[in-house]
Amino acid sequence: MKKHRMTAACTALLAVALVAFGLTTSAQAKLTGEFAKFAQCPYTNLEVKKCLYSVTESGEVVLGSKKVPIEKPVILQGGYGKAVEGIAPFFAATNGVTLAKAPQAVPGGLAGLVNCKAIGEPFLRFSCELTFENGVTGLNSTLELAKPATEIRISENNLAGKKGVALKMPVKVHLENPFLGSSCYVGSSSSPIWWEMTTGTTAPPPPNEPISGSAGSIEFLEEGRILRTTGAKLVDNSWSAPGATGCGGFLVELILDPIINGAAGVPAAAGHNTAILNNTVNVGAAAAVRTNNEENP
Repeated sequence: MKKHRMTAACTALLAVALVAFGLTTSAQAKLTGEFAKFAQCPYTNLEVKKCLYSVTESGEVVLGSKKVPIEKPVILQGGYGKAVEGIAPFFAATNGVTLAKAPQAVPGGLAGLVNCKAIGEPFLRFSCELTFENGVTGLNSTLELAKPATEIRISENNLAGKKGVALKMPVKVHLENPFLGSSCYVGSSSSPIWWEMTTGTTAPPPPNEPISGSAGSIEFLEEGRILRTTGAKLVDNSWSAPGATGCGGFLVELILDPIINGAAGVPAAAGHNTAILNNTVNVGAAAAVRTNNEENP
């Protein structure tokens, strides 16, 4: 009897563990078809009214004197709630990757930013030359969120109507190369770059001139429950950018930050920077995503 009770207790504990880790023998619910794109949307939160999966496929970012083409897809995903005065609050992706990191190659690489011989500090100059001698001269620029995803704002009306701000987002730019260390950024949580993207026409301060976006073409999928916009072009050339910080690590940044800033032309006031994002945007009703999930055990 004692052995039987022990076996039953062990079986019960195992069952609890399996449930806790999602390892029960029954299949877990999943999204199918076009709904699969919204796997990271927090659709179980009833405050979330729409799920978003947007892919920036091309475009460019001009930061100070440097232009970086967007060649690797950048994904923005999550959900957004009921709009208040046309502006909807944003909810982070469930896996924490609201804005996926996609390193973009900076034309000219590190050589386009740093002249080793111009560095006065001997050890830093030696480290720079060693980096170049090893052929590690590539430089990547990676866009990251500078604040929590809840700081993002969406306007469906402005996106479709080609007026006003369609997407407001706080970002920072990570400059990546072994010589620069792991903390070289333009922008931060305390000093973010604020993009106010529009599909309409901008009104930047000089020397920038107005540029226009596009609302793209719309199609309906999954019996009208998903709206896909292709060829959407969001633009903003009215934002300002702070200087780079953290380049080279502790103490070294005191020397290297000014060098990077001088070469990149930052800080850069409004009218000297540009963001152009060419997107395919998928929007699904959160209620429809929940239904698809429940229908596919």
